[in-house]
Amino acid sequence: MKTLLIYRFWLFCLCWPCVLQAQFELRGTADYMPSGCIMLTPDEPYAEGIAYSTNKLDLADYFEIEFDIYLGNKDEYGADGIAFVIHNDPRGFNAFGTYGEGIGYGRFNPAFASGNFIAPSIAVEFDTYYNPIQNDPPEDHVAYLENGSSYHEDYWSGNDESFDMEDDRMHNFRFSWNPETTEVIVTLDNNIVFQGKRNLVEDVFNGDTEVIWGFTASTGRKYNLQYFCFRRIAYHKPKTNPLLAEK
Repeated sequence: MKTLLIYRFWLFCLCWPCVLQAQFELRGTADYMPSGCIMLTPDEPYAEGIAYSTNKLDLADYFEIEFDIYLGNKDEYGADGIAFVIHNDPRGFNAFGTYGEGIGYGRFNPAFASGNFIAPSIAVEFDTYYNPIQNDPPEDHVAYLENGSSYHEDYWSGNDESFDMEDDRMHNFRFSWNPETTEVIVTLDNNIVFQGKRNLVEDVFNGDTEVIWGFTASTGRKYNLQYFCFRRIAYHKPKTNPLLAEK
């Protein structure tokens, strides 16, 4: 544990200057807040907001990225959630998905690749509304998604049928990627909510390592104020990179 803490501190110090210079391309209802955080959706129906960093991620590097996220203060009457998205959709900073259950990332009908969605991509959704067509559980939940689909077989809600992220509180979110082991780890409030191995470069992004990252969010008939605060990104070069060994 001590070694891990020292390692994370070193990464934080290495990249602290880039935190202060973070800039985002904003679309839809997204806007800067006086606090420096970015509002994705106001507390209004049928809103959709997108914020993409102008600095791309390099999937050839280790990285951990951290945010605080806010998903509103209305539970039964609140919706729909936000998604952390990494993509190389040909639309670039203008890539977007559908509102409502698509959370600005995915599509309404999981059986048909129609309408707007973001692909190639991966996403972590923080879903605050029950949409059975997307295989949602009744409670709020977190899920890992790919290529513009909002449908998921697996999700995390802490095995708590009353799990609620619309609690008028900030929640800490971290995403880390290891190119040597192809491991993705996602934490929410220090709980591991997703951990798995996936060769993102070859299996998702067609060999590309330079990718766009940011957040999407939306509301529908029900709605909430939703925003995020960027805290830090820490990264370093791996000693060896099997993802790029043959290139």
